[in-house]
Amino acid sequence: MNEAPPISHYTALSNATRLPSAVETLVEFFGSRDVEAYFVGGVVRDTLMGRKSEDIDIAVSVDAVTIGRQLAEALGTHCVSLHDEWQVARMALNDAEWSGYVDIATIQGDIEWDLCRRDFTINAMALPMSEAYHDDVEERLLDPCGGLPDLHAGVVRMVSPSAFDADCVRLMRGVRLAAQFEFSLDSETAEAIRERAALISDAPRERVRDELMRLLRTDQAYDGVRLLDELRLLCTVMPELANAKDVTQPKEHYWDVFNHLIEAVGWVDAMFRGDCDDVFPLNFVPRFEGMAEYFDRDVSDGFDRLTFLKLTALLHDIAKPSTKTVEDSGRIRFMGHHSEGAETVRDILTRLRFGKRGVEHVAGMVQQHLRPTQMAQKGEMPTGRALYRYYRDAGDIALDTLYLNMADYLAARGPALERSDWVNHCSLMQYILEEGQSSENRKRKESVQSLPKLVDGYDIIDRFALASGPGIGKLLETVREAQASGEVSTKEQALELVRASLERGGDGA
Repeated sequence: MNEAPPISHYTALSNATRLPSAVETLVEFFGSRDVEAYFVGGVVRDTLMGRKSEDIDIAVSVDAVTIGRQLAEALGTHCVSLHDEWQVARMALNDAEWSGYVDIATIQGDIEWDLCRRDFTINAMALPMSEAYHDDVEERLLDPCGGLPDLHAGVVRMVSPSAFDADCVRLMRGVRLAAQFEFSLDSETAEAIRERAALISDAPRERVRDELMRLLRTDQAYDGVRLLDELRLLCTVMPELANAKDVTQPKEHYWDVFNHLIEAVGWVDAMFRGDCDDVFPLNFVPRFEGMAEYFDRDVSDGFDRLTFLKLTALLHDIAKPSTKTVEDSGRIRFMGHHSEGAETVRDILTRLRFGKRGVEHVAGMVQQHLRPTQMAQKGEMPTGRALYRYYRDAGDIALDTLYLNMADYLAARGPALERSDWVNHCSLMQYILEEGQSSENRKRKESVQSLPKLVDGYDIIDRFALASGPGIGKLLETVREAQASGEVSTKEQALELVRASLERGGDGA
């Protein structure tokens, strides 16, 4: 992990979190009711780091649900009870400056005892609301576990090993926080996680999913995944990955299957960093207008295309171990690993409670990840018909799959990457990308359903004296592909294409 960034000092909580209206409202509300209330956890940590906090956690000395309902009424929003036993209430706030959740919890015991029950020291600090606008915020913190020194040092440290026993999802969270903030993981904390790694199997799967995806969402996903593996968490969450370890590949591959998958995650990270314009091999990666916005779009479960691309990179060759064969000549093959991999991915992601759209998004990319380099002979560019087929079959994942293919290529070659081969590969990806993105091809794709019918099945049967059956449908699809790519535009041209197809293969296949 990299050295932690320096902590910026702010004169007021509201300024640091950039939530002046939300914080001011909360301070006024609790102050007017003379309620002992504290900002706790992530909002304090993020404030001290100069980061915008996604959520605001508050600890109060009264019943959280009751006071939460009063606050919700005052703010014109709704309050829900998250945990009746521990008295936790949540409400959503959404204004011009900030949107997120406000969680209110009843203090268990006193505030310091409550903080010592938390997961990591950097999350175990509190700031009294009455002190939120003082200049010396750090001096007014309640920090019984030493979170502030760890924050300055860039260290993720457990409050105690029992924190993991109380909530095993914290095993994943520790790794995610280290990746998210580019912090180091304290050695005793790492060992405590390693010893308890098996407990993650008992955690609610949707929470494990969210921690994994939040880790992949960071710019340090590669380091995070490596750390998950070192701490025995990765293959506990996805046992199928364990089968990929030490599985050798053909000589074109530098890594075994398992390391290839993790390296692919790293290359996705690298391709989307903003500092790679002059760095080989990243400076040859094709870009397109609106690329950042495209990969920032939500796919499923609150996570974007880029995060799902990293997840797919981690899983794209998951079926190689089960499909590996070695011929008498010594040649290694993985026949059908893309199709079997798509099914395996469906099983894994369904088990982890991913939404159906997310499952199919990843499975589709796994199914299609070889296609971009199979569309033309080496050294040639794909025909219009091949491009039509690719964009038709890949659909919504067509662009994503191109970047998966590039990460796959880089991870396969590793340090043995040849400059000329990579430049040629990127030229192919650029061509597929530009042809798919060009206004002419985009209009053709959008209007394909409204193309006039040049021939129907009866025309083909009558002209060539064929019997009806599945072969006629294949011939009609051949005509439609050629029509969509601009190769034919009249009935006679279409029938001539059918004739040529029959002479080649008999049914247009």
